Amino acid sequence: MTKWLENHVPKLVLAPSFVAILLFVYGFIAWTAWVSLTQSRLMPRYEFEGFGQYVKLFSTPRWDTAMTNLAIYGILFIAISMALGLMLAILLDQRIRVEGAIRTVYLYPMALSMIVTGTAWKWILNPGLGLEAMVRGWGFESFTFNWLVDPNMAIYTIVLAGVWQSAGFVMALFLAGLRSVDGEIIKAAQVDGIPHWRIYTAIIIPSMAPVFLSAFIVLSHLAIKSFDLVIALTGGGPGYATDLPATYMYAMAFSRGNLGQAASSAMVMMAVVFAIVVPYLYSELRAKHD
Repeated sequence: MTKWLENHVPKLVLAPSFVAILLFVYGFIAWTAWVSLTQSRLMPRYEFEGFGQYVKLFSTPRWDTAMTNLAIYGILFIAISMALGLMLAILLDQRIRVEGAIRTVYLYPMALSMIVTGTAWKWILNPGLGLEAMVRGWGFESFTFNWLVDPNMAIYTIVLAGVWQSAGFVMALFLAGLRSVDGEIIKAAQVDGIPHWRIYTAIIIPSMAPVFLSAFIVLSHLAIKSFDLVIALTGGGPGYATDLPATYMYAMAFSRGNLGQAASSAMVMMAVVFAIVVPYLYSELRAKHD
């Protein structure tokens, strides 16, 4: 009996979680995939209709705008967050005296929800009461910073808020990577007279490739599923200027009553996530086997 318990109790304990994940994650993914192949409107229909929803999706100007915004936001958000995070990590790696306090300040934005971040930046960037109003109050009457209400620049306000939120997290990842580099290698390089900056660019940073890849995966995931930050900061506006796939999906499902379109957009988003995550998982599994 004891032997049986040792073999089966772990399976029994994990079984409810396994069933819940199978049902509520993969089951609903399968349901969404099927709904995307139907003509579902306010209520789901289950008669197969083919790929009409996807044809309609990719011929919709609003979806084109959402995907273009995702490309702009994703590229800038990932690149700036990684560059800024690396710079801050290198700064803290110098063992400065107030490292703990500075690290806390940098990490603080990550403790806030995206809704709070979006609301705060909405106040900061509001031309009537934020940065523009403050600078004009100092006497610079010609100063303008109206990105929040400019359709051509509004997407960059999302980038600003997203980078502010995530740069500290990336810094923490990079700082852990910097601190994990073998100190003997660094000492040997210093003995050879290699400049400090060259040690970072030629030895330390190249050895952190797995950390860069992990940061890239996390930031890509955050960018693709961005919703609450956009809703709190711009609401998708002006017009549809800051629409992203997640806000498009929400609008189709809950404002337009078009479940088929919402489901098809959700499946395209999932395909983008898979296109990023699957190669990463493949490389990790291949490295373990090698």
